[in-house]
Amino acid sequence: MARLLHNLLLLTVGLTLKIRVMGYWSLIYGYCALCTGVALLKLGWNIILRPSTTFQWTVRETPPACLNDTSLGTHCYVRIKESGLRFHYVAAGERGKPLMLFLHGFPEFWFSWRHQLREFKSEFRVVAVDMRGYGESDLPSSTESYRLDYLVADIKDIVEYLGYNRCFLVGHDWGGIIAWLCAIHYPEMVTKLIVLNSPHPCVFTDYALHHPSQMLKSSYYFFFQLPYFPELMLSINDFKALKSLFTSRSTGISCKGRWLTTEDLEAYLHALSQPGALTGALNYFRNVFSVLPLSQSEVKSPVLLLWGERDAFLEQEMAEACRLYIRNHFRLNIISGASHWLQQDQPDIVNTLIWTFIKEGEGRKNYRNL
Repeated sequence: MARLLHNLLLLTVGLTLKIRVMGYWSLIYGYCALCTGVALLKLGWNIILRPSTTFQWTVRETPPACLNDTSLGTHCYVRIKESGLRFHYVAAGERGKPLMLFLHGFPEFWFSWRHQLREFKSEFRVVAVDMRGYGESDLPSSTESYRLDYLVADIKDIVEYLGYNRCFLVGHDWGGIIAWLCAIHYPEMVTKLIVLNSPHPCVFTDYALHHPSQMLKSSYYFFFQLPYFPELMLSINDFKALKSLFTSRSTGISCKGRWLTTEDLEAYLHALSQPGALTGALNYFRNVFSVLPLSQSEVKSPVLLLWGERDAFLEQEMAEACRLYIRNHFRLNIISGASHWLQQDQPDIVNTLIWTFIKEGEGRKNYRNL
C-alpha cells in the first residue's frame, strides 16, 4: 500500500511538472504566434493604405560623413587565416598601448562605440570591431556560420592578429554575450571584462526558463527563427522598425541630449541596408540555441556590469544574479533612467564608471602585454 501511494505521488508530481512546462511553452509560443499575427495584420494594413511605399526601402550606397570622422580613428581590415573571413575595425590610440576591444550588439556596428573611442584612445589602443555579418566585415551566407563557437573564436583570432595576447574586453548586448563567453573560454586573454546590458549566459538561460516575463520580452528570439519574414518586417517602409528601435519611447535612447541625429541614424541604416546585412545580423539569433560546451561557467577576470534601468528587453533582476558566476572582483552599476543603448544613451556616466573600474586594483601598466 505504501509503495502504491509512493508511486501515485511520483506520478502526480510528474504530471504536474509536465502540465506546468506545457503551459509555460504554450504561453510563450502563443504569444509569439499572436505577435506574428499582429505583424501580418500591420503588413496587410500598410499594403492597403500605402501599396506603393510599403515594400520600398533604400540601399544607402554613400556612407554619411560621420562614418569617416577622423577623430574616431582609422578604418582597418584584417583577414583571419583560420576562418578566411575579413574583419573591418576602427582603431585609435598609439600602437603598443594596452588593447581595449569593443564588441557591439544587435542591430549595431562599430559606430555604437564612437563616444568610447574618443574617450579611451588617450591611454589605450582602442579597437571597435564590425563583428561577423555586420558592417564592412564579411557576411557568410550560411546560417551555420554564426554558431557561438565561431563567434568566440573570431574575437580570440582578432586579438592575436592585432599583436596582443590580452585585452580589456568591452561588450554590449550580443557583443556582451560573446565577451562573457570569451572570458569563460579564454580567461588568460581577458585582463578585465566590461559588459553593458547583457547578463551572463547561464543567468539569462536560467532566468528566462523560470520567469515568463523575461521569456515574453525575449519572444523576438523565436520570431527571428522564421526565414525571410523577419528581414521583410524590419526593412519595409524604409526600415521603419529599425528606426523605431533607437527612437521610440519604449525602446529608444532615453536621454534627451543623446538622441540620435539624422546623420547618426543614417549611419545605422547605411550599414543595415546593404545586401545580406539584415540576414547576417539575424543569423546570430538563429543560432542562439546552438550549444557551446562549457567545462566551467565561472569568470576569473574582474567584471564590471553596467545596466540601463529602462532596458526594454531585459529584466533588471538578472544583473545581480551574475555575481554567482564571478570568481574575482565584481562591480554592478545600474544607471538610472538609461535605456538598453547604454553607451550611447549615457556615455559620460558609462565612461566615468569604466575609468574607475580600470584604475581599481593593479595599474594599467602591468597589462602592456604584446
